[in-house]
Amino acid sequence: MTTKVDTSKWDQAASLQEALPAIWEALQGKVDRMIGQLGNKSPHVAKADGIYDDMRLDWWTAGFWPGILWIMHEMTGKDHYKEAAWGWDEKFEQKTIQDNNFHHDVGFQFLPTSVIKYKLTGDKDGKRRGLAAANFLAGRFNIAGSFLRAWNQEKIGWSIVDSSMNLSILFWAAQEINDPRFELIARAHADTVVDKFIREDGSVNHILSFNPRTGELIESLGGQGAGPHSSWSRGAAWALHGMANTYRYTGDTRYLRAAQRVAHYFLSCLPEDYVAHWDFRAADPLDGEPRDTSAASCAASGLLELADALPGIEGAMYRRAAERMLLALTKHYGTWDNPAHEGILIGGTGNKPAGQNVDVSLIYGDYYYVEALAKLLGWKSRIF
Repeated sequence: MTTKVDTSKWDQAASLQEALPAIWEALQGKVDRMIGQLGNKSPHVAKADGIYDDMRLDWWTAGFWPGILWIMHEMTGKDHYKEAAWGWDEKFEQKTIQDNNFHHDVGFQFLPTSVIKYKLTGDKDGKRRGLAAANFLAGRFNIAGSFLRAWNQEKIGWSIVDSSMNLSILFWAAQEINDPRFELIARAHADTVVDKFIREDGSVNHILSFNPRTGELIESLGGQGAGPHSSWSRGAAWALHGMANTYRYTGDTRYLRAAQRVAHYFLSCLPEDYVAHWDFRAADPLDGEPRDTSAASCAASGLLELADALPGIEGAMYRRAAERMLLALTKHYGTWDNPAHEGILIGGTGNKPAGQNVDVSLIYGDYYYVEALAKLLGWKSRIF
């Protein structure tokens, strides 16, 4: 078994920048081990045994592991990452012509596979698959309510804040083929996020139910948060990062200010170590409530988007906050001392109200951790 990582290089570090070279070196070793450990698995959750599960290809998290590989390939130039990532979008495409459950999360599946493959290699099949996914997502738009429909089956009037992150595939498609209809749909849904999902104080609703014929808002549903009016931290991270991305694509300051409003709320709710609890209103005090490292890593990556959008003192504030989060995740939630563990971060909370996946590794938490560190090292091939 590979020896444990020497964490002393960052345990005493006062800042992430000081520790970043050593962290990135350790991360490469970690991902190299994961390639051998995961094989052809499509990971979602690694529980106490440290072994990632193997989900179906149309599960919403299927794109995050290959997304990690593509980032590592671009950042290092090493071909073994590209070779391990290459075939995933083809497998997804094959699934689209079978019985499947693809829905509002096709951005999570095709952005970190086919779209980034096309960006990095010029692969025409990657471009085609990405455009097909964008077309599929655009077809879920409800004109009456200006929202992207969530899930399938009977939930025809539901929409969720997670879709904020999937808008990037629509913006990319609009730019790629110079077709504004994709951008118009993305902006219309983003407007609904700003107007109806993001509350005045910067907290967010997870699920909103609309009348699918009239577009009238019916109610807020608790979803993966503690209740309809609680403050699910990963939902806030989706909104923060998603609206920052929307600003990057559009230049519309309305989305920038929305992202900032969520960011300020998120930061105001953090405990001393800067790693978010799973819901900021789950209890008072929150001391005994689980953390969610996936919310922290996604929010950190979103804060770095804000830092890039706002140079100077204001942007530096967001960058410092992101770096503080990432250093805490590295020091206290990394699996560096357990080479057999297949996840990068522990301490994720998937769905506490359902009693599912509490204090686990989550592949999307791992992905956004890698994405955020790569941004700090100059990664520019933004896909979300």
